[in-house]
Amino acid sequence: MDWRLRNDGDRLVASPIGRVDEDSWKAFSTHLTAAVRDAVAAKAPLVIDLSGLEYMTSKGLRALTMAKNEARGQIAIRLAAPNETMRRILSISRYDMLFPVVDDVDQAG
Repeated sequence: MDWRLRNDGDRLVASPIGRVDEDSWKAFSTHLTAAVRDAVAAKAPLVIDLSGLEYMTSKGLRALTMAKNEARGQIAIRLAAPNETMRRILSISRYDMLFPVVDDVDQAG
């Protein structure tokens, strides 16, 4: 899994690329926690661009939960551009009820 974080004006956009699985979930969690802290410090929403993410295990979903807890309601965290597999994972796990999910990064505000 690769990770990119960019400041996109009034928001931060995190882009994990590849798979969040048994080998990469710890790195994903570490990057995600740091991105949440950066977003809180900047008082900017965090958009997680899922377009480059092929798959995520339950440990990756747990990292999302931990990120939401880390944010403590101080910033919005939105998920954007999931592929069909990721959309199904978010739906089955009901994470689409915990996080706003939009089809395109530009819609994520």
